[in-house]
Amino acid sequence: MPKILVFARTAEDREFLYDACRKLGLVYAAADADKAAALLSAVPFSIALIEAEEAARPQLRDKLEAVPLLFLTGPDEAGLRSAAQAFPSGRQVDILPLTRHPLDRSRLEHKLKSAAAYVRLREEVDSLSSAKADTEGRLKQVCAEIRSLNHALAGGLIKELEKRIALQQRYVRSEQLKRRFEELLRKLYGADDVSVLLDIGADIKALIGARAMSLYILEENDSLGRFLKPLIWEDAYLVHADFSRHIALWAAPDFAAHVARTGEDLRLFEPMRDERASDRYRELLKSPPVNLLAAPLQHGAKIIGVLEVYDKAEGAGAGFTEEDRQILRGLSEHIALAMTKLNLIQYDALTGLLRPDAFFEKVVQKVETLSKRRQETGSFALVMGDVDWFKTYNDRHGHEAGNRLLHDLGAVLRTSIRDQDLLCRYGGEEFLFFLTGVANIEEATLLTERIRKAVEEHVFEFEEYQPRHDLTMSFGATLVPKERSGSVAILTRASLKMFAQEADLALAEAKGKKLAALGGDPGAAYKNRVCAYVREKAAVVSKTSILGKPGERVFMEKRTHQRYPASTLCIFRENGSHRVATAIDLSLGGARISVETPFPLARVLDLFLVLGNRASPFQAEVVYCREASPLSAFFYTGLKFRGLTAEDHRLLEDYFLSLGRKNVLES
Repeated sequence: MPKILVFARTAEDREFLYDACRKLGLVYAAADADKAAALLSAVPFSIALIEAEEAARPQLRDKLEAVPLLFLTGPDEAGLRSAAQAFPSGRQVDILPLTRHPLDRSRLEHKLKSAAAYVRLREEVDSLSSAKADTEGRLKQVCAEIRSLNHALAGGLIKELEKRIALQQRYVRSEQLKRRFEELLRKLYGADDVSVLLDIGADIKALIGARAMSLYILEENDSLGRFLKPLIWEDAYLVHADFSRHIALWAAPDFAAHVARTGEDLRLFEPMRDERASDRYRELLKSPPVNLLAAPLQHGAKIIGVLEVYDKAEGAGAGFTEEDRQILRGLSEHIALAMTKLNLIQYDALTGLLRPDAFFEKVVQKVETLSKRRQETGSFALVMGDVDWFKTYNDRHGHEAGNRLLHDLGAVLRTSIRDQDLLCRYGGEEFLFFLTGVANIEEATLLTERIRKAVEEHVFEFEEYQPRHDLTMSFGATLVPKERSGSVAILTRASLKMFAQEADLALAEAKGKKLAALGGDPGAAYKNRVCAYVREKAAVVSKTSILGKPGERVFMEKRTHQRYPASTLCIFRENGSHRVATAIDLSLGGARISVETPFPLARVLDLFLVLGNRASPFQAEVVYCREASPLSAFFYTGLKFRGLTAEDHRLLEDYFLSLGRKNVLES
């Protein structure tokens, strides 16, 4: 447990910082510099929270060098940053502004939790360093034994020669294992993305000497209960919709399920003769395993998954050794720690988006919170999105390219929704959105159209080989209905899944599945559009397309600059007076605005963009102008900036950076 020093002159600040730290470790509080100096001399602290002015005192500054993590506290954030810069560049120093603002309190708690996690990881590294030192001591002993054998070899003893060779082999293997283990741990500790974590499969196989590996995560849902789902199955990412064939039910007679239930390692030499050899191993692996080794992924007392390797590569028929078992068990503990840090329980490993169960839980919590605070403004909508011709993409370029596409697509979709909306990977190439504060189905569809356009305008790898020479998505939207009182009914997971089915019906029409069901050519369906589910009994059909057909669309060249969704004011001059429009998104190359009247192509506008708290002048040329939708009175107008100066670039980049900081703070 980390030891934390809190030094603040006022009782109020000491109590505030003590309360924020007490759940993270053992906290010591000091009210003056003398007591703080005495505590620093007597206690090996891992974290120190010191007022910026006091940290500069000579009697404390020298003693603080022994503390790994130092936080400077005080009310003035600018002053804190200046004080932190006075420390050497290699010193771990951060700031904690004490403003009592709820957002700052949340940021402070997040920083302290991250600091505590860092301290725990550092302790793990120190432990590994100690183990490394012990190993080096044993290696020196082996070297001493080898040197002693040199004297025995002078007498020509064959047995002594054999012993020397064995010891040399043991020494070389020990060195190789130590180096590989250290490299693998460095990757684990440095993993800040799930793709890094999942890419360690080759390292694990090389360390153990196995032919293949599988990595499971423990999940639970209403229909299956608890089950193990492979994130990696025989060295490959499992991303297909038929993953249900690969899962292992909690109570099933299965190797992985047995390890998860018992929390014990499993080492088998003839696994296919075992009664726990389920059909998954017989039919879904490239070849049934000759030998098998498995270990639980355990965080604290909780099992979160299973690590499994097959077929020892060295020594035919020998199988995995006791040393292999110990190595795999040690690796599993560190992998579990990394998985917990990256929160793979709630987030999809490939895209970094929410999983369906966590998504539905967050939606229910969000609606309940808004209802209690009476902050419901408008209705809610569920939107189902699906990648067009994804099977074609996968078949042509392979599953690894398909995985990269889904990873990149997740990042595009995240930046295309508003801060208050939610998004999850629903399964395979399907994504589910929860939109808040929409007035009606038309507005929900227009927001979805913005997401569709973001995907269409992004340049993806190999998209030129798609049927329409572009990588696109189709969407289906449905509105969450209100009760007679005008408020949204209390949502449950079951009702949300029902609305998701409605969105899926609208998605089916957007992808042209209705045309295929009527005997038409599904390839002739346009796709790349948004359809909405309509509940009115008077409607001729239960769902209808809101957006235009292919012939009504206007081709627009894709942007070469990253787009930033931002609702900000755009002021321009027309007919001798100033008019105001809304900029929907911005980039270094131009902007898209929403106006009430259309503009002719190639028209040059002198305009002002409100970037933060400053209105900046720009000149832009109209490159396209089209209706937002047949039911909308607004026009989307694309503007290309002209004659940008270095100062203009700096203003735009500073504004984009401020948008990124805002998203980080609000999340």
